[in-house]
Amino acid sequence: MRELSVGEVARRGGVAVSALHFYERKGLIRSLRTSGNQRRFSADVLRRIAVIRVAQRVGIPLEAVRQAFATLPDERMPTRDEWATMSAAWREELEGRISQLINLKDKLADCIGCGCLSLTACALANPGDSLASEGGGPRRWSPG
Repeated sequence: MRELSVGEVARRGGVAVSALHFYERKGLIRSLRTSGNQRRFSADVLRRIAVIRVAQRVGIPLEAVRQAFATLPDERMPTRDEWATMSAAWREELEGRISQLINLKDKLADCIGCGCLSLTACALANPGDSLASEGGGPRRWSPG
């Protein structure tokens, strides 16, 4: 199996070398060391970096990515079935986020959901500042 240098992986993966070091410290990717103590990566790391970047883009926490990667075998790219199993763990979380975003998009112009009474609509949606009893922050848009 061809080994890739850290520079090759950074270039082909579209990330900075420092990001590779960070991903390695977080247990997301793994490198080997040469006799000169230089990092070398197997080609499967490019697929893992692609998954990391997509997951970050949609807001999947890196810990969730690490846990998903822990279900995959090392030193090879996941099969289609392995990818389907791994990504299914994120489906419910993404559906919840999509629902929250749609709700926020549809109502953002009328109410920011915080109970601040700063918008005219707040007096209608939150009479008497009743949301304040539930705690601080955007009560209508925050989970829990």
